Amino acid sequence: MKLPRLTPSARGRRRTTARLAVAALVAAGAATLPVPAAQAAGSVVKVEGSQGAWKLTVDGAPYTVKGLTWGPAVADAGTYMPDVRSMGVNTIRTWGTDATTKPLLDSAAGQGIKVIAGFWLQPGGGPGSGGCVNYLTDTQYKNDMLAEFPKWVETYKDHPGVLMWNVGNESVLGLQNCYSGDALEQQRDAYTTFVNDIAEKIHAVDRNHPVTSTDAWTGAWPYYKENAPDLDLYAVNSYGAVCDIRKTWQDGGFDKPYIVTEGGPAGEWEVPDDANGVPDEPTDLAKADGYSRAWQCVTGHTGVALGATLFHYGTEYDFGGVWFNLLPAGQKRLAYYAVKKAYGAGTSGDNTPPVITGMTVDDASAVQAGRPFTVKASVSDPDGDRITHQMLLGSKYVDGSGQLDDVRFSDKGNGTFEVTAPDRLGVWKVYLKSSDGKGNVGIETTSFKVVPPKVGGTNLAAGKPAAASTSQPGGTGCPCPAGKAVDGSFDTRWASDWSDRQWIQVDLGTRTAFDHVQLAWETAYAKGYTVQTSDNGQDWRTVHTVTEGNGGIDDIDVTGEARYVRVDASVRGTPWGYSLYEFGVYRR
Repeated sequence: MKLPRLTPSARGRRRTTARLAVAALVAAGAATLPVPAAQAAGSVVKVEGSQGAWKLTVDGAPYTVKGLTWGPAVADAGTYMPDVRSMGVNTIRTWGTDATTKPLLDSAAGQGIKVIAGFWLQPGGGPGSGGCVNYLTDTQYKNDMLAEFPKWVETYKDHPGVLMWNVGNESVLGLQNCYSGDALEQQRDAYTTFVNDIAEKIHAVDRNHPVTSTDAWTGAWPYYKENAPDLDLYAVNSYGAVCDIRKTWQDGGFDKPYIVTEGGPAGEWEVPDDANGVPDEPTDLAKADGYSRAWQCVTGHTGVALGATLFHYGTEYDFGGVWFNLLPAGQKRLAYYAVKKAYGAGTSGDNTPPVITGMTVDDASAVQAGRPFTVKASVSDPDGDRITHQMLLGSKYVDGSGQLDDVRFSDKGNGTFEVTAPDRLGVWKVYLKSSDGKGNVGIETTSFKVVPPKVGGTNLAAGKPAAASTSQPGGTGCPCPAGKAVDGSFDTRWASDWSDRQWIQVDLGTRTAFDHVQLAWETAYAKGYTVQTSDNGQDWRTVHTVTEGNGGIDDIDVTGEARYVRVDASVRGTPWGYSLYEFGVYRR
């Protein structure tokens, strides 16, 4: 069976976050509802009913999970929980339960909110977070978990904040990153059998709360059906495909209800690529619609789907936070209000976020490094509030970083902004953040591809013979011989061994005058290097020295006349070697 693309860990278990000031929450109306008193003892939670007519009950009363996954630090639970409740939320989900969990349970219970308390198993989170366990042979790990999890169940089973226990997260899918073929099937059977062992242990300690286990695809459910009969219900994380769950449940002949433990708009792994070859992130309007649609599809499967904890009540302001979070940097987005409306809390009278549409970058497939480029968008505020803007850049598709960095820009008016491009080649994302001063924000993003600045004249090095001290025979995009740096393509590169000192040189054929050198560095750049010339390939003259290089594009105005031109690299800027996309020698 073909498996879906893995969910990125960036959207996964984000438990630390930027703090939201109490004043900001109060100003946003976070504590507008009365706070019920916490119950004196734990609730009795049951999965009741029969095939296709199940319900979840809490102390005998029907209970639909109207939830969010939890992002803020436990220490900040008292600050955020009133806001969560104001959204109509009755449940939050966590991915780990230990000695630090009590303040979160206390804060949740104080607001009448229940917690789906998670227990982490390797390899969780899809990509194998935490390492690969051999569930056939690693008895030490299994025994440790069989002792650890029931200990915390015993600790918290009578806490009024507990709704149910959730064992593992996306591990059935994640095992494909550790095993393949028959071994993968054996591990999946062994893993789900182990989950059942844990469920038995938990039930022996606590008969009053159900036990489930989450995975990233409904393809895990047949394994649970076969090997984990002691689970009380199933659980799945599903985003763009959330509305397909009903059919897969019906076609699979399953005999347990389920909850959606992560859901929302389509993720990075399930959207088409844009013109620059990277995932095309949905707009804020589309994301808000994604949350509404997810909730409609969950509640539409009556008698089987018992609710959802949508992803994600988080304040992180990074690549994944902008893609999913309802409250990045403490500001409410359109999706925040979509969830609030879906959960029946209503949005009448709420001040709502600015709306950004039609965001584009001029010549987005060829933005010259270090040069200004133009961003255009239509920005409006439904409430007529004064809007302020911020621009940020993200290098996720250049170097894997999820960080977003402020960049200087000029507001030209009428939704036109001028931004200076970074000097590192590759596909970047530019983010427009428009705030209304009332705690709300609209965020849109689009990609642009950074290419080298155009150099006039003739590239004398193009297609000429090149040599290097070393070159990498294997690795990403390799072999990477010296000739790849003069082939005219910024999709190929020369890469050296991971050591100092290294050099690359080009033979211009005859003694030739030049007045410019352009070096297009890959991530592995030289902090210290010299540009040298020679007439015989043996005796070298230094014509330019760099001691504080920072990678990206180096445009060097240097006059010389020689047959050979060399870059002699002596200090690496990274732990890797040296790598150039292109080494150009120009006469203008």
